[in-house]
Amino acid sequence: ADDTDELLRILKENGVKATFFLCGYWVEKYPEEVKKIAAEGHDLGNHSATHPHMSRTSSEEIAQELQKCHENVKKLTGVEMELFRPPFGEYDNHVIETAEQNGYYTIQWDVDSLDWKEQGAETEIRQVLEHKHLGNGSIILFHNDAKYTPKVLDTILKGIKEKGFE
Repeated sequence: ADDTDELLRILKENGVKATFFLCGYWVEKYPEEVKKIAAEGHDLGNHSATHPHMSRTSSEEIAQELQKCHENVKKLTGVEMELFRPPFGEYDNHVIETAEQNGYYTIQWDVDSLDWKEQGAETEIRQVLEHKHLGNGSIILFHNDAKYTPKVLDTILKGIKEKGFE
């Protein structure tokens, strides 16, 4: 949560709205950060309550994971989340169908910044701006606790715009 204010500032300065996929344990630990994200007009999405491997989880457990996170976010912000990004990017038809039965549309990214690998600022910039799938409508995966993302996000957003993408 330490970088939330900085990330929100950079997004605002660049006129960019993002979707923050929230884990329930993070929502419980940082409720004020969740409120800030929502107040800035960013979308809130569900990333589960405890970040389990969903494709190894029963329908009942998936439903519990989704609903616990959903209820906590709704209580804090009034937002009814509709998007779900499975932890670890792991999904199968069972996960997608169970999410749908619980009111969620499952999404995935097409550009991974690899920020979680902490390979350095220049590597992260190149990973996004030179990615073969980068284009209009790309979904770019970042993490709000990644070491270099606050340092490179402004450069990446400007680079995306310079390429003519939205």
